[in-house]
Amino acid sequence: MSQRTKVIDLYKTVIIILITLLFNIELLHLGKDYPQGYDYFRSRLKKAFMKNKDVSDPEKIKKMIAHGEFVKKEIEALYMLKKYRTLKRRYNDENQ
Repeated sequence: MSQRTKVIDLYKTVIIILITLLFNIELLHLGKDYPQGYDYFRSRLKKAFMKNKDVSDPEKIKKMIAHGEFVKKEIEALYMLKKYRTLKRRYNDENQ
């Protein structure tokens, strides 16, 4: 393996690690409003990440990151739906 290839592989590995860390921080921020509480959310999130800590295949890591992004978007959608329902309920209560 040439030095150039080693450097590129190292770069890709570092990028994947950074993306994972940033993603983890975003998910923790989403847990602040979780119905069962932040501590429950944080422990479940940590378990999910620790379950896959030994994965080293870059393709599998990319798939897991994509799945994590999907889960993050689903959580955001549920929060928006909850806020919408609350506003709708309040607005309808005021009009009646």
